[in-house]
Amino acid sequence: MSLYPLKFNPILKSVIWGGDEICKFKNITPQQDGIGESWEVSAVEGNVSVVAEGELKSKALDELIATYKEKLVGKKVFERFGKTFPLLIKFIDARDNLSIQVHPDDELGKKRHNSFGKTEMWYVINAAKNAHLYSGFSKQLTPDSYEKSIEDNTFMDYLKEYEVKAGDVFFLPAGRVHAIGAGCFIAEIQQTSNITYRIYDYNRKDANGNGRELHTELAKEAIDYTVYENYKSAYENKKDDAVLLETCQYFTTNLLDLDKTLKRDLSAIDSFTIYICMGGSCTIKDNNGYELKVNHGETILVPAETKGLEITPDKGVLLLETYV
Repeated sequence: MSLYPLKFNPILKSVIWGGDEICKFKNITPQQDGIGESWEVSAVEGNVSVVAEGELKSKALDELIATYKEKLVGKKVFERFGKTFPLLIKFIDARDNLSIQVHPDDELGKKRHNSFGKTEMWYVINAAKNAHLYSGFSKQLTPDSYEKSIEDNTFMDYLKEYEVKAGDVFFLPAGRVHAIGAGCFIAEIQQTSNITYRIYDYNRKDANGNGRELHTELAKEAIDYTVYENYKSAYENKKDDAVLLETCQYFTTNLLDLDKTLKRDLSAIDSFTIYICMGGSCTIKDNNGYELKVNHGETILVPAETKGLEITPDKGVLLLETYV
């Protein structure tokens, strides 16, 4: 059979800091509270996405890669990553501040955990009034002064804080210290990795009076201590065209803000393409004539063998498009 654009069942994560936005956003009933993440496309062990509809319904993503190989993921992607799907796509709803954390790069991830590192990006879909996040350093730290700042509780003084609004984009290469603040609703595109080093957790205690485990030493070697002027990505939105938000060796992500039909030529990409619907709805039609309705809060995986798509918004649609 020829492959078709795939929808997956979301993998919902119930966490202490989660809110009530994800079920509303994805139109999931009955609504659940305390859902912090929806893993939209995942091949993380123990959390592998399963196809929601069509002939391949109930098939797991890793099973599909083993069967269809480069037809699904692309020749260059299959050569580079084999049967491992290289990206993890999430929605994140933070009712509370998330801990300050950092992720290792590929080299350190391989050495310590036999895993990829984690480079990622955030697109802010929605933000409450005064919502903020942290990305990078505002002033210089060294590995030694970093340890001291943890001991004397001054680490937060070194972080760059941003008040955020819908449409803000942050690129977070492995090694960049970061945290999502309360009131942020975010789409996250990241390498397939579940390795996080927790640096600081606001001295919070659980019901038994215990603080969460911190990974001070592990983080020390993983942190990029460079201070940059700005950590927020700049872009200019254009209607009915693809606007590049970010490109790196792990993914390229475009924003599509459409009021009218857009044709996308995918023939030269040699990669699967993922579309995350962050507002509105649309119909996508591939070069084989397969049609799929994509609603607000849904994510689809377009196989690499798909040569082109026609995206027709209902009244308007806002999509993130990402590929390797």
